[in-house]
Amino acid sequence: MAHLVLARVAASVSELKRNPMGTLAAGEGEPVAILNRNEPAFYCVPAGVYEALMERLEDMELNAIADSRADQEEITVSLDEL
Repeated sequence: MAHLVLARVAASVSELKRNPMGTLAAGEGEPVAILNRNEPAFYCVPAGVYEALMERLEDMELNAIADSRADQEEITVSLDEL
């Protein structure tokens, strides 16, 4: 059975155990697919990539909230009422 590997670099669990930082460095700043019996088990992601991913997800969530609120009825308020 074929498996989709979403990384340019792959390493085995044994390689990761032997040299965790070296395995991460092999990705040169990109995620590394960790394989168990030639199947992707998880991805080893550098901190900077993970932080950027989380920021992007947060932006997408905020955009979805803004889009849903844009469809709501407009409320007019004067500065004096505030």
